[in-house]
Amino acid sequence: MLRQPYPRTDAPRVIVTTDPELDDLNSMLRLLLHANELDLIGLVYSASGPHHRGCAARGVAPFRWPAPGDILHIDQAVNAYAQVEDTLRLHDPRYPTAAYLRSITALGNVDEVGDMRETTPGSRLITDALLDCATAADGEDAARPLFVSAWGGLNTIARALLDTDAALSSLPSTEAEGGRARLGERLVITAFGEQDATWRTYIERVWPDVELRQVATLIWGYAARLSVLPEDAETLSPGWMREHVSAVGPMGAAYRVWGDGKQMAAGFDAEDYFGLRDVSEEELRAQGYMLFSTLEEPGAWISEGDSSNAALLFDNGLRSWEDATFGGWGGRQSLDPGARATYSTGMVLTGAPEPGHVPAVRERDRVPGAPADAEPPFEYMVARFWRAIQNELAGRLAWSVAERFEDANHPPLVEVAGGLTRSAAPGESLTLRATATDPDGDGVDLRWWAYPEAGRHPLPEGTPLALSDDGDGACTLTVPADAEPGTQVHLIAEVTDRPAEGRPPFTRYARVIVTVA
Repeated sequence: MLRQPYPRTDAPRVIVTTDPELDDLNSMLRLLLHANELDLIGLVYSASGPHHRGCAARGVAPFRWPAPGDILHIDQAVNAYAQVEDTLRLHDPRYPTAAYLRSITALGNVDEVGDMRETTPGSRLITDALLDCATAADGEDAARPLFVSAWGGLNTIARALLDTDAALSSLPSTEAEGGRARLGERLVITAFGEQDATWRTYIERVWPDVELRQVATLIWGYAARLSVLPEDAETLSPGWMREHVSAVGPMGAAYRVWGDGKQMAAGFDAEDYFGLRDVSEEELRAQGYMLFSTLEEPGAWISEGDSSNAALLFDNGLRSWEDATFGGWGGRQSLDPGARATYSTGMVLTGAPEPGHVPAVRERDRVPGAPADAEPPFEYMVARFWRAIQNELAGRLAWSVAERFEDANHPPLVEVAGGLTRSAAPGESLTLRATATDPDGDGVDLRWWAYPEAGRHPLPEGTPLALSDDGDGACTLTVPADAEPGTQVHLIAEVTDRPAEGRPPFTRYARVIVTVA
């Protein structure tokens, strides 16, 4: 039986620029599985340091770019999606058609690292969206937040902004200034590191008000095993991946795993050893490979490095797309010291980390209930959600092969009586009530927890919080008596369903922000 679409707020508009890395293919497959809850308006090929097409006329050799005629990774993902789109729409009619996804796929600036010499179909697609965003009046559809994600270099985005600047400059000065101001308020660029120099050399200098979220995390990438909690490590294992991903329909089959025999591009590539199997590190080095991760068993997780860009946009109730400081499946960022509009975890990656090396990060979530002097697990800000993240992938892939609604599990719904914005005076006790329902009639587990690190105005670190949870949907927060007016406490109602055996559970959230009056 087909149920009504799940309720949601207006989704952000999303454009993705991406280079043909194997992790980008995996990230693209996950993104398309969430296409029902995003307003995707562009999928654009771009270049990066590790991937560019080359240009014979300028004497630029190709580097790790598929040969002419090969199917590039966006098209691979969309082709797999096309085989299951009708089945996916049985579970949510908002899934777009593959024809639509192909219509918004374009080739951007791909010739070399940082290439922004010419306008391309991909840069033009982005420019059109930027101009709509810059000229739309408040309340119009185009005034919604626009997220442009750089899964590779930022060069195609930079070219689009260059053309946008030229178009706005042709307008009367007051209109041009207004357009730039509106774009600065509405545009968010997300990036996994700076895979070329165009942010520093152009975007930051000419567009200082445009927000950049540096969403680099290790947990989504090749070094995921440094971050995933021990109790969740099985979700990277060959057995789990085979059962829930690789063997589940065309989209699961397209997903890259260790030892699958595939390459990013034909020919020897010293860093592309992931498809090989039954070889040791010594044998790989003898063959000329440069290892930047430990070898894993065939069938195991490799990487979805760029999914932190997408995961912050997913409609799971954490609302992390609203503000970089909220935290969620894409990590939690804060304003960089001395920066005007750049947010990050404080971890800077210019390439893959050395095997076993754990970088320091500025933003750290503490384990609730742990001693104040306990060192939190590395990247706990995302690791705390990892089981739910992987179950989400498994559940959505199950939709792609379940030809009846009742043959798969679906997310529960959670609501908080009285809304998600509250205020309370210092010393006041505030009781919140959440209710959860499940479209499949499954039982649910509901719990409340405090997220004291989240938000722009948190309580001072280490401030004790009195939060009681009755286990039946109600919690009571007692605001610290010395809390300063304007500080905020983020409370999360988390609901996980209990589906039939063999079906992955789904987790949803409701975030309540309590402001000290």
